[in-house]
Amino acid sequence: MNPLAAPARTLTAAETDAFGAELDALRAETLADLGQADVDHIRRMIKLVRYTEVAGRALLHFGIGPLTFAVGTTALAASKILENMEVGHNVMHGQYTWTGDPALDGARYEWDIACTGDDWRHSHNYEHHTFTNVLGKDRDVGYGFLRVSRAQRWRPAHLAQPVGAALLALLFQWGVGAHDLHLDETLRGEQSLAELRRRGAPFAKKAAWQLAKDYVVAPALALANAPRVLAGNLFANLARNVWTFAVIFCGHFPAGTEVFPVTSIENERRGDWYLRQLRGSANIEGGRAFHVMTGHLSHQIEHHLFPDLPAARYPALAPRVQAICARYGQPYCTGRFAHQLGSVAKQIARNALPG
Repeated sequence: MNPLAAPARTLTAAETDAFGAELDALRAETLADLGQADVDHIRRMIKLVRYTEVAGRALLHFGIGPLTFAVGTTALAASKILENMEVGHNVMHGQYTWTGDPALDGARYEWDIACTGDDWRHSHNYEHHTFTNVLGKDRDVGYGFLRVSRAQRWRPAHLAQPVGAALLALLFQWGVGAHDLHLDETLRGEQSLAELRRRGAPFAKKAAWQLAKDYVVAPALALANAPRVLAGNLFANLARNVWTFAVIFCGHFPAGTEVFPVTSIENERRGDWYLRQLRGSANIEGGRAFHVMTGHLSHQIEHHLFPDLPAARYPALAPRVQAICARYGQPYCTGRFAHQLGSVAKQIARNALPG
């Protein structure tokens, strides 16, 4: 679907309330239907994370030759991606807290990347999902240094942002990990060094463990295979970083998504919030395995509308959400992965220039 084919129809206050009420009803219907099938899904995913990690690490530790290295690295990368996206991200949104299982408690889950769970719950669950695409409130818009919309003020540093975006993709877990430290505020003199140290202590501890685990402990245990294990862990982490970057940017910054001034959230009604989530998000089309590997963030629209519903429900919700949007004259931005990723690349390149 071409997201630019039909501009959003301006809704009256009554229509906005009705739009919100339909989405509220859809959310309530899904919450009432949650049960064992949802629990079985997330537990299968956790088992898959464990099995692929064990297989990947075993092939790297004990294998010989390029084939076992390639298969082992791929299995380990798949494990890291699944743990990051389908398990960690979704559990930390509280999508499975209702089960009462401590392992699925969104407030306590700690995932396997450099970013601490508490930092993520603040910068992502609260800031991003509350103020989605609101300039000056949602720091995920460009991650503090990328200009992804003409509504952002241009600075000469943006000329280098295609290179900056590529580096962010390669180092994405570190960018995410440092995101809630507010380094930019310290550089501008708006945050003291003492506050930065306070914010940074948990991140430094988590980052040290991640580095030691993949690049010191695991290689050391492999003895003569240490260089092979170190390289496999490095490539697996890079693959996870680039994949996560691509999925997240395709869900937020292709053509057809919007950013909003801070005044847009003054006196915001429930329906207005839903409209902002819809217009600031985009979906990626694909098959079941693709959706699982994205943590179902290929349904970014449904995720922003219903962040606390189990993400595996999004494919079934999507046609119903799209039908509601059609009734109210609201565009539903979706496209194939290659199209959305190409659109993101064009946005980054175009917005590197002034104007």
